[in-house]
Amino acid sequence: MHHFSPPRKDIIKLLTQNNCLIFCHFKLNRYLCSPQKCGESQQKTSINLKINKVDTLSYKTISANAATVNKEWVVIDATDQVLGRLASRVAIMLRGKHKVNFTPHVDCGDNVIIINAEKVRLTGNKMTDRQYVRHTGYPGGQRYTTPKELLASKPTALVEHAVKGMLPKNRLGSELFRNLYVYEGGEHPHQAQNPKQINLNEIY
Repeated sequence: MHHFSPPRKDIIKLLTQNNCLIFCHFKLNRYLCSPQKCGESQQKTSINLKINKVDTLSYKTISANAATVNKEWVVIDATDQVLGRLASRVAIMLRGKHKVNFTPHVDCGDNVIIINAEKVRLTGNKMTDRQYVRHTGYPGGQRYTTPKELLASKPTALVEHAVKGMLPKNRLGSELFRNLYVYEGGEHPHQAQNPKQINLNEIY
């Protein structure tokens, strides 16, 4: 009797049936071929079947829109807050990145009210060494301003400039910037919206 032993073969097939993934692993064992039986072969086959069910509905991405977005009103006190740290956390609130349904192309952030804008602080010598540059539009019209001079003339402009620089530079960023309300002093005219007082350390 002649024994013919071909190499072992492993076949992995991936089938999709009714939203279920079925992994079939077939093992083809060596088989015996006898020349007296003219083409007849005895084949031993063992099948190992492993079924993993995957719920494809749980992987759907939910995008927010104007009808489903939930916008809130919050108040932040800028007293003794570092300007850059304050602006970065306010930009997160305006963008909506702290929400589970954050959608990059949708205005899904909150309405942020900042009070006591004139009491922000800058570390080091930035209050006098930093320069803000603008141009009047005329030849030789470059103008330079320090944060100290800006706080003296228009205290709210310092916070607005910092927050706007951390928002997208497109039409969405302009729309988000309209949700920011900066005021000098501890009063604001948005009591009807029942804004919630929050701590900056709660924003991440």
